[in-house]
Amino acid sequence: VDAMRGLAEFIMRGRWQALAVAILGSGSLLFGWISAAAVALVTLRKGSAEGGWLVFWALLPAAVLTWVTGDAGSLLLLAGTYIVALILRESVSLSLAVLATVPLAVASGVLLATLNEAFLQNLVAMFNEALGGLSQDLEREGAGELAFRPLQVAQVAALLAAGNAVMTLLSVLLGRYWQAVLYNPGGFGREFRALRLPRPMVLALGVMAALLWWFGPNWAVWAAVVVLPLTAVWFALLHAYAAKAGRGSTWLALMYAVWIVLDPAKWLAVACVAVDAFTDIRAKWAASQGSDPESGTGA
Repeated sequence: VDAMRGLAEFIMRGRWQALAVAILGSGSLLFGWISAAAVALVTLRKGSAEGGWLVFWALLPAAVLTWVTGDAGSLLLLAGTYIVALILRESVSLSLAVLATVPLAVASGVLLATLNEAFLQNLVAMFNEALGGLSQDLEREGAGELAFRPLQVAQVAALLAAGNAVMTLLSVLLGRYWQAVLYNPGGFGREFRALRLPRPMVLALGVMAALLWWFGPNWAVWAAVVVLPLTAVWFALLHAYAAKAGRGSTWLALMYAVWIVLDPAKWLAVACVAVDAFTDIRAKWAASQGSDPESGTGA
């Protein structure tokens, strides 16, 4: 925590310090999220002009990385984070910022499929070769004949777009957390725990995800993109319960692990968000304690 605060303080010390962090991170496949979070912090605190200046220069090493590796992930992460952070700053609505990740993910998937097809085809060939080798190894181990469905370019583009959307949202949330730590201690926790979506939007996202899953493997991957806002609300609900019940970080870590490992837990999370949209579980918790429910607070 102290290291994170120190990094946030360094970023806000001046534009050249922020630029150093943004450029060093954007030129790395492993630390691009730090660069994106720095862009989010500066945009949230200082506005579109200062954030735009920072993201412009940070895109240059990301463009070099794209040219060398063929992977445009860093470019899309920086641009997407800047857009979502700008939406959050102007609307002061975390729910709107979370929802914005869906169209951005769709746009990035389309861009990847149309402008980066050679890179995607290489990934598809590599994945399919690995799946074929795994199938043969399992057969030799006596697991019987297993047939893995070959991946398609569209599926890999959707997977990369979904991963980019997750990283974009996490980078914006980290930037928001840094902003709260420096200028409004405790504000991010209250804002995140109060995160919720309008009922029509919860229904629309749930129906879209179910339809995409029903349409088959080529479309099912996009369901992960569609349910991303619902997943964010689920974690907000989880943190709200932990705060109300006095659960510690160990319990939260266990819940995160269950969600990651067990696929049914992901759909259960979506169902809980749908229930909360119509019953307002957090308001009932607050009423049981004789207080008003938490309300979002701009960090």
